[in-house]
Amino acid sequence: MNVIKGLRHSRIVLTLAVAAAVGMVVLSEGAYWQSARALNDLAAIGDARSDILRLQQSVLAAEAGQRGYLLTARREYLAPYDQALRDIDESFSRLDRYYASSATSVERLDNLRALTDTKLTELAVAIRLYDEGKSAASTDIVLSALNKQQMEAIRALGTELLDSQALQADAGRETLDRTLKGRRIGMALLTAISLLALYLFLRRTDELKQQQKRLKDLVQAERDRLEIEVAQRTEQLTKLARHLQTAREDERNRLARNLHDELGSLLTSAKLDAARIKSRLAGTSPEALERLAHLVQTLNQSIALGRSIIEDLRPSTLGNLGLVPTLEILTREFADQTGIAVDCALSPVKLSANAELMVYRLVQEAITNISKYARARRVWVNMLARNGQVEVSVCDDGVGFDTSAPAKSTFGLLGMRFRVEAEGGKLTLVSSPGRGTQIVVTLPESRTTSPA
Repeated sequence: MNVIKGLRHSRIVLTLAVAAAVGMVVLSEGAYWQSARALNDLAAIGDARSDILRLQQSVLAAEAGQRGYLLTARREYLAPYDQALRDIDESFSRLDRYYASSATSVERLDNLRALTDTKLTELAVAIRLYDEGKSAASTDIVLSALNKQQMEAIRALGTELLDSQALQADAGRETLDRTLKGRRIGMALLTAISLLALYLFLRRTDELKQQQKRLKDLVQAERDRLEIEVAQRTEQLTKLARHLQTAREDERNRLARNLHDELGSLLTSAKLDAARIKSRLAGTSPEALERLAHLVQTLNQSIALGRSIIEDLRPSTLGNLGLVPTLEILTREFADQTGIAVDCALSPVKLSANAELMVYRLVQEAITNISKYARARRVWVNMLARNGQVEVSVCDDGVGFDTSAPAKSTFGLLGMRFRVEAEGGKLTLVSSPGRGTQIVVTLPESRTTSPA
């Protein structure tokens, strides 16, 4: 539920952010183009007003040039007159393009053009009459009241057009002002939406961080619980291994004792009976004596086998002679049976009885594995005490193996490791293909030696 809620919340925040971004772009572009059109319209209105004013000034300039020529008869006064005619044509050309889309303004412009043309015609007629020597007629045209009325009419139409342009300019400014105000309001709303989206995003981010922290704490608590449980299980397994090892050795001791006491006594009694029978049959039946000798030999072999089994179950030399002689006997018998050379460097150490038995079993299992799998030619067995630690190592020059590769069966090594750890020690295995195998066991040295 929290995940679904988080996804929905994230979708809402993302939608708000995208909507705000798109709105800002649309509003900015719309306001830009609307403002650009308004500014272009204002610029065109300003140009039109300038053309109207220039047109009025040009008419006045043409009239002033005409009167200066009539009064002085100097041809240079006609230069402003000619320039004014050209400026009037240019102004009307631009005004025609500007007012082409407005019927009312076109009508006013046509009227203004008609009045201007009439005025310019009168000016041209007066100049022509003056050039023909008819100065009186020319003066009458200049001083006529119609001339004054035409100028007033031209000014009035120009003023109407200017007033129309002023109204359009005011409307354009109002449009631009509304556009800017709308943009400000829109940007403020979009900014508020963006801030809201940012707030929601930061809030959701903080919630996610808190959730991650809670999950991390839960994972850490679970990890601590599992570590404690693993430690407890490891301790239980170590205790179980020690108990099983103790039970196994106790059972071996019981079997060895039973074999020694019961089977040994039975075989010894049978051998004594056979000896008595042999003494009574002496010289009577050679065949019976032969069979009796075979029986005695079989009993001797049975007694030897029993002793071997008893020694394997519980080496008597370990309790009678100690760990060093017991390991020497073990390695010497191993060398005799397998033909593998064994080098021993064994120093007396202080270990408890259980630890000595564990070392004996470990060396026994190690050399047994060497005879089965290592194909070694030489074995080194070392034991020494150093810095309060007892170090026991078994090395061979056999084929070795890859310790990182999964083995088919590792119960032997696991059994060794648990035995060593049960006595508070550490087992290290070093091996590689073609370089033999080395097993090193480190144990804490006991303060008192085991009883001999």
